[in-house]
Amino acid sequence: MDKLKSVLSGEEARRDDRTILKTVNEASTLGWGTRLKGFVACFVVGAACTVLGVCVLFIPRIGLTLFIVFYTFGNICALCSTMFLMGPVKQLKRMCDKTRALATTIMLTCLVLTLCAAFWWKNFGLALLFVILQVLSFSWYSLSYIPFVREAIMRMVAVCLK
Repeated sequence: MDKLKSVLSGEEARRDDRTILKTVNEASTLGWGTRLKGFVACFVVGAACTVLGVCVLFIPRIGLTLFIVFYTFGNICALCSTMFLMGPVKQLKRMCDKTRALATTIMLTCLVLTLCAAFWWKNFGLALLFVILQVLSFSWYSLSYIPFVREAIMRMVAVCLK
């Protein structure tokens, strides 16, 4: 009945004019308290998965596979936790910002390649390399949110290399 009312009143035509981004943004209007709870919950799950991954690393035969799965899932949860604070659309826009685009691309590529190396290619040495690259790229990505930190690190490395 509501659908019929919206079609007859012309609201349906106005709804079709909305973009996907507007629809997602409207669906994600949470209160600040709810956003904070979602952030904390998702971040805690991510941190717990990361710690659990390190704990199961030393289980014979399946330890490395479990580590890769838990560690990668933990990074994904930690990344998604910030979407609660900013909202998904704003977070995706910031991830694709010119200062973060390269770090975001490398980070997401390493997440996918880690799982491919572990399950599809069955090459655990390569998977561990991608885990190390995950750590480095996620750190570099995270540092991009703190003003002037990446530039300071690059200057410090340049001074150390001289």
